[in-house]
Amino acid sequence: MLNNRSDADVRIAPETRDRVLRTIEETGYAADPVARRLAARFNRIIGVFTYEPAFPSGSRDFFHPFLLGIEEYAERVGCDLLLFTSAPVVDGRRRIFHQDNRLRLADGCLLLGREIDAAELHRLNRDGFPYVAVGRRNDADGPVPYVGADYAAAVDALTGRALGHGHRRLAYLSMGTHAESSEDRRRGFAAHGGAAESARELPTAGRDADAILDDLRADRTTVVFVEDFATAMALELAARRRGLTVPGDLSVVTLGDPTVPLPTDLTFTGFHIPREEMGRQAVEVLTSVIDGSADGVGQRLLPCQLVEGDTLGAPNPAVGRS
Repeated sequence: MLNNRSDADVRIAPETRDRVLRTIEETGYAADPVARRLAARFNRIIGVFTYEPAFPSGSRDFFHPFLLGIEEYAERVGCDLLLFTSAPVVDGRRRIFHQDNRLRLADGCLLLGREIDAAELHRLNRDGFPYVAVGRRNDADGPVPYVGADYAAAVDALTGRALGHGHRRLAYLSMGTHAESSEDRRRGFAAHGGAAESARELPTAGRDADAILDDLRADRTTVVFVEDFATAMALELAARRRGLTVPGDLSVVTLGDPTVPLPTDLTFTGFHIPREEMGRQAVEVLTSVIDGSADGVGQRLLPCQLVEGDTLGAPNPAVGRS
């Protein structure tokens, strides 16, 4: 064989082996070390489990970049992807573990979703099945391997910029979830809370942009940090309808990219989430977990790219005056 193994069942003729080795030398080819380790011991099948449907048009922009990165790195290390689609929906959410659970068809599994069930993470840890979550996850009776985005640092930096522009009355519009990604954003917002005259959180569920804007104006808020991109767009449009300027009368900062197609000519101040890179590195971490070469649990936070944008500026001194 080309790798000089003597226990292989398939033999290559010496002249063929010499011809292949000459080609390798001429082209400078080098086998990927991860692929070689996996080929020696495993099926090289990586499972992908999404807690929400991956293909509906409403969520294609959420999962698509992750899947691009996953596919790219899986191809690099010579792995096939197996998308688990037979999982039943229980209480409105997919469940990994069920009567016809097929996890063991794969060497390990990547988990994607806005919220991942802690009980299932606990069971994965207990059973010792190799997995990696895409997105930071809290411990589940033990550390959870993940590749996530450093939302706390990104929101911390944006809050600092707002304070540097002179804003002292801040608001955070949350989606009202308890997902780790939301927790991290809130933590970043709270980091500068002591430097602000007012820094409060407002839920957006069940409220339209005009109602939210009324609340912000009543509290004399000058800058708002918005977790959901669509809400930020609706708020900016509601402000313009009233003759208010953004960022003059109200600065709007977005805390992530759109998760559905939202055409706009306005560049919002905020940050980009490294979704493709998260997908690539999630496969990298998973392969190291599978082949036993992982250094520790395997937890990574990747930096987000800040966007200067057009929607953060100095506050209008007249905002809130009667």
